[in-house]
Amino acid sequence: MTCPDPFASDRGRMLSEHLAGRGITCPRVLAAMEKIPRHQFVAAGKQHLAYQDQALGIDCDQTISQPYIVAAMSQALELSADHQVLEIGTGSGYQAAVLAELAGRVISIERHQLLHEAATERLARLGYENIELLLGDGSQGHAAAAPHERIMITAAGHNVPGPVWDQLAEGGVLVAPLGGGKVQQLTRITKRQGRPVSEVLMDCRFVPLVADAK
Repeated sequence: MTCPDPFASDRGRMLSEHLAGRGITCPRVLAAMEKIPRHQFVAAGKQHLAYQDQALGIDCDQTISQPYIVAAMSQALELSADHQVLEIGTGSGYQAAVLAELAGRVISIERHQLLHEAATERLARLGYENIELLLGDGSQGHAAAAPHERIMITAAGHNVPGPVWDQLAEGGVLVAPLGGGKVQQLTRITKRQGRPVSEVLMDCRFVPLVADAK
């Protein structure tokens, strides 16, 4: 006998009010976020807040982004089932799970060992087999598996790191929060003939991208 999901109504409200109600139209993105148990990616004491449209703190002074931002970034990538996605900043692993529902392969890099280990355990427990989690400096990307058809950066910087841009496939799409200060601009960048073609989607707030000293 299957136990009832105590968060089913909260998840349904998230979809109708915070996602579809605010312009998330991609059926695949909505289906992915309806399926994934976001409450399993936050601390036990914050599970009652999991489906509210707000960012929540996690270990290492990082955050799990609000559901609308996760959905908007995922929709902006225009993913298909044969795409390979590079994610810079695994965090809790929630965004990686959403991407894994939409793409063929997800490579996600996290610099904090505690977050990397927790996400590894969590995503394995949930049965994801198309996610490769790496511990390291995300600003260097992952050249061994390049080129990547899609790239998502989940931490803020003034610019896209050079190695990451170089690893984006021609015609590929990258989504990142760009800019300094407390507010950034969520930007979609398409590589056309090796050059960036940018579109600002909205204002946003992310923790800064930290690169290891070289």
